Amino acid sequence: MTDPRRSLPSVAQLARELVASGAAPESLCTVVARAVLTNARQRIAAGDAPIERAALSADAQQALVALLRPGLRSVINASGVIIQTNLGRAPLSAAALQAMADVGGGYSNLEYDLEAGVRGTRGGRVRELFQQLTGAEDALVVNNNAAAIYLTLGALANGRAVIVSRGQAVEIGGGFRIPDVLRQSGARLVEVGTTNRTYARDYAEAIDAQTALIMRVHASNFRLVGFVHEATLAELVAVARAHRVLLLDDLGSGTLLPTAPYGLPAEPTVGACVAAGADLVAFSGDKLLGGPQAGVIVGSAASVGILRRHPLMRALRVDKTTLAALEATLLTYVRGRAIEELPVWRMLAAPAALLQQRATAIAAAIGPPACVVPSEGAVGGGALPGATLPGYAVALPGGSARAARLRHSTPPVVARIVDGRLLLDMRSVLPEHDAALIDVLRADA
Repeated sequence: MTDPRRSLPSVAQLARELVASGAAPESLCTVVARAVLTNARQRIAAGDAPIERAALSADAQQALVALLRPGLRSVINASGVIIQTNLGRAPLSAAALQAMADVGGGYSNLEYDLEAGVRGTRGGRVRELFQQLTGAEDALVVNNNAAAIYLTLGALANGRAVIVSRGQAVEIGGGFRIPDVLRQSGARLVEVGTTNRTYARDYAEAIDAQTALIMRVHASNFRLVGFVHEATLAELVAVARAHRVLLLDDLGSGTLLPTAPYGLPAEPTVGACVAAGADLVAFSGDKLLGGPQAGVIVGSAASVGILRRHPLMRALRVDKTTLAALEATLLTYVRGRAIEELPVWRMLAAPAALLQQRATAIAAAIGPPACVVPSEGAVGGGALPGATLPGYAVALPGGSARAARLRHSTPPVVARIVDGRLLLDMRSVLPEHDAALIDVLRADA
């Protein structure tokens, strides 16, 4: 009996068909053809029926299309989590996107002083804006907040001790552990207090000649409740000054605006932490700030100056498009337009009644069995752990099967499943995405 694998075309034959489509060069078509034929041979060897020639050609075309399709795609976030780390955290404002396009599409004065006609300083304008918005003497931007902490510890505490509350020696997303970061930076961790209760006196009693700084760490993804106590920032500032050591305040997300007016727990603003006397405050650019991925360090000119001159700074600096987006985001704050123009704050501030209207319109557009139900959205991104915002969602039957189909739609839609129903939470869906969401849901009906 003839081996059915002998009836398969050669790699060159299948590649020529792909080349004829004009979608890719011959070298790539050859790679795809070889992979498809290898898979076909394996299936036949495993006992599958011989593959029709037309089906083989279709498989090759689909494989080529999949290979050429961008892997990073825009999605509609209907999960109800506003700062969804897995979905790219904060969406950028129109002004930030335009700034990135303007700067990224050609040359820029990234490190050139147009006034003097000589080499300039990278990020000088962003530095000025952070000084204005936070009241800090100086500011520095690196590629994320983990880098900000690592740089600070390496530059200011290498070979020396850093005091951290035992309840703040935490692990956040991606296995990022404070004790590990301290160890890698060359600093020595000194834990004080207990998991649930740490007092200012615990810090004071641990300080010795080897102490470089006190570090306060934001509990970004959990809450301790019940019999708990933490030293306040004012208390830590007093201890640090009395013993002449530095105080590093790791805010995690970090916000320039108060959160309480929007029904959320009060989160300390960056400006308040600076005013309280923290020597250095570190936070993220792509969470509550609403900008691109970045780590920001603001504080005293002396301390930030040391970080700026550190050799590691060159490895951690951000590129021109990040600076452009960050500058545009900060200018939105300067103009007092953050609530209206930054997507994160638009979603945080959206009243529940407006979300109900949008959910009702979407449910009506796709028809039964869609209905509108109350829901609870979350800030996400390690900001305000456990805090939720009341809102509304479009509920559909179908559970996990429908969720999987929606993830493969164009654009993909990411929702959540509650009690077997699919919920499309309007808290995290930008209003300008409503029409596209309706189209996707109609196509799936």
